[in-house]
Amino acid sequence: MSAPPKTVLEVSPEEEAAIRLAVATADVGTLGPGRAIARPTDAVDLARFLADPRVSEAIYDLPRPIDETNVRRWIVEGETQWRAGRRLLIVSREPTGEIAGYSDITVWPERSAAELAGALAPSRQNEGQGGAGALHTFGWIFETLGVRLMCLTAATDNVRSARLIEAAGFTPMGTRDATRADGTKRRSLYWEMTRDQWAEKWG
Repeated sequence: MSAPPKTVLEVSPEEEAAIRLAVATADVGTLGPGRAIARPTDAVDLARFLADPRVSEAIYDLPRPIDETNVRRWIVEGETQWRAGRRLLIVSREPTGEIAGYSDITVWPERSAAELAGALAPSRQNEGQGGAGALHTFGWIFETLGVRLMCLTAATDNVRSARLIEAAGFTPMGTRDATRADGTKRRSLYWEMTRDQWAEKWG
């Protein structure tokens, strides 16, 4: 399960309400073609996609075991949290209908903060698409959802993600224990970035 960021911001009730509304009404199609909020009808395809260890092995907060039942339950939970203004579970499909990737944006409106997780299909990995897509999504989260802080984690041996995150300008802040769906812990590298830092680096 995702945990709120280490940094605690003061957030007014008005800001919290605005973030909840922004999440609940967000047009995820503006992230790019083929993006949509995950629905229970996506469960079969998404379970098949996530069952590939090249996609899911490094991701700690997926439902396990990865099967249609657990993925459908995960999607339904995501829908409930989306309507509450706290989460966006997004699938991305190719024009052929195949799943190209997914993004899971967890939002803490009362902290004006968000976290991004996700993965691309193996055919899209190591082609630079992940980095470009992540940069676009980081900016979209700050601008569209209105949060002032983002936090990210990655497994301590996930060199590719660590390079991408630090190239984006996130500040390393040591490690934290991430809790998997089964309750077990994974030590993770941890980063944060404020909206002002993002604007200074990327305009």
